[in-house]
Amino acid sequence: MCGIFGIFNHPEASNLTYLGLYALQHRGQESAGIVSSDGKGLHHYRQMGLVSEIFTRDTLKKLTGKNAIGHVRYSTAGSSELKNAQPFVVDYAKGGMAIAHNGNLTNASLIRSELESSGSIFQSNMDTEVIIHLIARSKEKIFAERTIHALRQVEGAYSLLFLTEKEMVAVRDPYGFRPLVLGQLKDAPIIASETCAFDLIGAQFIREIEPGELLLIDMDGIHSFKPFHQTRHAQCIFEFIYFARPDSFIFNRNVYEVRKSLGVQLAKESPADVEMVVPIPDSGFPATMGYATESKIPLELGLIRNHYVGRTFIEPEQSIRHFGVKIKLNPVKGLMEGKRIVTVDDSIVRATTSRKINKMFRNAGAKQVHVRISSPPITHPCFFGIDTPKRSELIASSHSVKEIQRYIGASSLHYLSLEGLRKCVKDEADQFCYACFTGDYCPPCALKI
Repeated sequence: MCGIFGIFNHPEASNLTYLGLYALQHRGQESAGIVSSDGKGLHHYRQMGLVSEIFTRDTLKKLTGKNAIGHVRYSTAGSSELKNAQPFVVDYAKGGMAIAHNGNLTNASLIRSELESSGSIFQSNMDTEVIIHLIARSKEKIFAERTIHALRQVEGAYSLLFLTEKEMVAVRDPYGFRPLVLGQLKDAPIIASETCAFDLIGAQFIREIEPGELLLIDMDGIHSFKPFHQTRHAQCIFEFIYFARPDSFIFNRNVYEVRKSLGVQLAKESPADVEMVVPIPDSGFPATMGYATESKIPLELGLIRNHYVGRTFIEPEQSIRHFGVKIKLNPVKGLMEGKRIVTVDDSIVRATTSRKINKMFRNAGAKQVHVRISSPPITHPCFFGIDTPKRSELIASSHSVKEIQRYIGASSLHYLSLEGLRKCVKDEADQFCYACFTGDYCPPCALKI
């Protein structure tokens, strides 16, 4: 679930890309990078860490030119180290090329083995680098056609941005797994993973890039192509449940409204006889508001998040139980004393965090702790850009709801049904991928990994 941003033909391209990445920081906190073009060559800077930590006025001044693309990384393929930070930049026979990728290629290992056997040398262990080699080996003369030729050979999920000396290319896979949107700031076209990046810089949202669509952006304007075989759409439903920012508009929906509707539907399916509804910060807030509104039970901020926790912290030498959770979350003790509460969260993966949080509520004096989850049980891993654990590590893949309830120490536990989830995306329910809940992968090639 990386974040990508690009802008073409703007005098402050690098500065605006920095701001765009800042808005997309939630999509990846491991590394960030920006590549700019001044029409003659590519300039780049990438480092490990957060956007605000990496870029300074001096580094941005060196990224000259009116065109730029950027990337924030959350690793799903490849280790978390600088050699895997994006955008990747290469020089090849046709000039310079940079690439930023959000998604996961399911046949990358196979293609890489074939390329290495014929002499190709890789600089990273990222699936994205496969695309670079395929483009470089293509016999097509025009960059957009070389890109199309390369992407016809890969499978899986990709929302991509390319930058050369004089053009930018944006493309989304035919399934439409990951979001990609088109905007404009005056005369400058902009591409981003989510519309929240447009809001920060005052850009106008134009439309979503369609599944299977490629946009070529140059000084002559925006050119749209649909060169790939059409297939059913399989947009990632987890973008609505957790990943995307609530203030974004993706997949033809406002994220906040969808999340709130998940809570409304959850309250209809799984009411609770309690005195207050408590959100699990931060992604659980909209669903909790929907649950409280529908159930007419007061919503209370019974769990406070410390928003100033850095990426690393020094633990005391003497072990403190649940330290990792406590440094981020703390219950309001006076509010909990003797109360029956229901908590709302977006999902349960391994259940270790839920177990610790529920114990904190009990220690704070809660009489009963009921748990409601605004998604179905996660029973299968994702192969299309989400770093979910192996199936053996997903608690719902091998334990019943009652067993999970006992493990996390809840008075009751209920998940949103798959049917209820589909209701919340209404007429477009068949346009989404639910494989993490059902194991029904699209494309089926994921099963071969």
